[in-house]
Amino acid sequence: MQTIYALGSKEQFDLQNEDKFTVESMNQMYNLYLLMLDLMVEVHAFAKAEQEKISKKILATEEEKNPNTKFINNQVLTKLSDNAELRDEISKRKLKHWRQNDEYVAIIYNEIVASDRYASYMEEEETTFKIDRKFVVDIYTEIIAPNDKLYDYIEDARLTWIDDLPMINMAVLRRLGKLKPASPESSLLPSLFKNEEDVHFGTELLEKTVANETFLANEITENTPNWDKERIADVDMVLIKMALCEFLKFPTIPVKVTINEYLEISKEYSTPKSSIFINGILDKLVKQYEREKRLKKEGRGLK
Repeated sequence: MQTIYALGSKEQFDLQNEDKFTVESMNQMYNLYLLMLDLMVEVHAFAKAEQEKISKKILATEEEKNPNTKFINNQVLTKLSDNAELRDEISKRKLKHWRQNDEYVAIIYNEIVASDRYASYMEEEETTFKIDRKFVVDIYTEIIAPNDKLYDYIEDARLTWIDDLPMINMAVLRRLGKLKPASPESSLLPSLFKNEEDVHFGTELLEKTVANETFLANEITENTPNWDKERIADVDMVLIKMALCEFLKFPTIPVKVTINEYLEISKEYSTPKSSIFINGILDKLVKQYEREKRLKKEGRGLK
């Protein structure tokens, strides 16, 4: 969507380069996923370093000499920190963000320690993997995911990441929520794509939408006779074109899936009334295509 939208303001463009940008943007999602896991590893390391530093104070109190180690012994954080596959993947991709910008690690650590959730966790006498996992999921949900300073840093680090962040946060929480004591290290390192078809879907959608731009624009114009083209939001035009392209050029994608996906995207990126407008246009065109037998969907339940 973003690439097609940007192409609208370019007189000339190289579609091959745009394909590369799309693929690179998708691949960068995995780097962001690794970084969010690595952030927790670095927060855990920071906590251990802080505790060690305090315990060595010349005038340390009894509490400082014998601190509560519940946080640094958290079984989920320890499992993350000891994950050699995660460490190797981060090293291979040269993701040094938190080591080069450790002030963000300190910010997250300090917010965790100042939270009520941390206080209640540290007071709990019982220690189980399940309790530790719930605590990590809670601090990720309540402190890490919504952190404004972290949000600003990620946006500055790579522009495309900020749109990926909500989805990446959900992916991290799903993986953490399923983690068990015996989970293999690879359980935290899923494949970015399900299969080869999944890999090529983004570039294929881009190429087919751009190649059929004139046809798709005419389809919209002919079915919005009461709308001045200039009054249709640019993002809405892009989304409708992409949806029509999926209707007509992607036989394995169900119509309902296409409609639902683009309505959700419109709610995030376009005007408050866009989803209603887009839904009306797509619904009208689906009925027309069905009458004209232009929908060539393969498999059961694909309409």
